Amino acid sequence: KLSIGSAFGGGVVFYILQPGDAGYSAQVKHGLIAASADQGTGTKWYNGSNITTNATGTAVGTGAANTALIIAAQGAGSYAASVCTAYTGGGFTDWYLPSTAELHLLYLQQAVVGGFASLGYWSSTEVSSSIADLVFFLSGSQSSDGKSATVYNVRAVRSF
Repeated sequence: KLSIGSAFGGGVVFYILQPGDAGYSAQVKHGLIAASADQGTGTKWYNGSNITTNATGTAVGTGAANTALIIAAQGAGSYAASVCTAYTGGGFTDWYLPSTAELHLLYLQQAVVGGFASLGYWSSTEVSSSIADLVFFLSGSQSSDGKSATVYNVRAVRSF
């Protein structure tokens, strides 16, 4: 039986969808899995140019769509969204950069998942052409910073 902390799908389950969440089903358990280690440290959010990606989803269930929008707008390179989509933990190729709400849920379960630094982690949620959201894993506070900042970490997640 899957629960928070279960090793599954190439990582660790950190959230089980609840009634009201997009994709929730009373018949089939769905949720979110985190990679067991960071995919990037000191990683910038963008690929060198401040452009609007329209990756504005904040809710649970919006991280994958945000990530796809970022990749489509930013293209090739090594940045927060691309290092998540390049990750193939457990043989899976559907990893993505979590939305602000997904990242906050991950913060709440950081002790269960493990391997986190007491630093900020980028979300896939864009605030403007030059700013994106992040969550500080020491305090759980949400903030935002310039997409060019190279002081934040990245942890890939995937849905099941």
